Amino acid sequence: MKAELHADAGAAAACPEFFRSREFAAAEGVTHTLEAGPVRLPVIAREIPGSGGLHDATSPYGYPGGTLTEAEPPPAPADVDWSAAGLVSLFVRDRIGEPPAFTGGTERSVVQVHDPSRERAVRPRMAEQVRQNERAGWAVSAAPGPDSDASARASFHALYTQTMERTEASERYFFEPSYFDAVLTFERSWLLLAGTSDLPAVAGAIAALSDGVLHYYLGGTADAALEASPFKNVVSAMLDLAGELGAPLNLGGGLSAGDGLERFKRGFANGELPFVTHEIVCDPEAYERLSGARGTGRFFPAYRAPLT
Repeated sequence: MKAELHADAGAAAACPEFFRSREFAAAEGVTHTLEAGPVRLPVIAREIPGSGGLHDATSPYGYPGGTLTEAEPPPAPADVDWSAAGLVSLFVRDRIGEPPAFTGGTERSVVQVHDPSRERAVRPRMAEQVRQNERAGWAVSAAPGPDSDASARASFHALYTQTMERTEASERYFFEPSYFDAVLTFERSWLLLAGTSDLPAVAGAIAALSDGVLHYYLGGTADAALEASPFKNVVSAMLDLAGELGAPLNLGGGLSAGDGLERFKRGFANGELPFVTHEIVCDPEAYERLSGARGTGRFFPAYRAPLT
């Protein structure tokens, strides 16, 4: 089977799943649809610096995977003729759950999951902190994304930006207000905000449905509310929303295995699922030539590895 790259987001535009939707594609800057046999993938194609005009592609952030358009199993990357796609390499972030975009892949990490069909497993200390905040007047609102107003989105942008600054996040995780405007136009998205009469809307999250899973996508807490830690109440509200929808909640993982962020999310989860990626070399000759001495590390694609 041949792989072809189409300069439009046609597959994403017709897809009702958040991570492959028109709204998310617009926010992430998706440039093409990649067709490989029965699979349709939204991708961001980029020129490779210093390559003389060669390109590679990566899927957008999150868990987009692909859409299977036919009643066929996912293909193996080795069974695909990549020559017509004009790519040196392809990096695919797969969806959480089945079916995958391709067979095989690399298990990058695990994500923490709350399955509403099973008993809640919130750590007792966290459950008590949630109740304590409720007694102190903290409340969480959950509005469908398209119904959220400009002031709510502005509050979320401010608290999210403060969180990224506080954690010294990389530039990739700083977004303009227009990014949130785009993702929150998705029909099955929600904006959750926690606040009190004195501190309105100072913790929050964006959640969205994709491939039968409610995903916690982005969130944070403003500096002024750190002591109360109201984000725990936001997570508790996402668990409630997952129960209403009858969908498992993907809380994501940490920045590294076993770190504080992962332990926090594990405190609300009753299961976990693997997060798989696919690192595909489409043009081995060009890949080896571009990678040179950097081809021995684990960074993919090797030719984009930071120089040390």
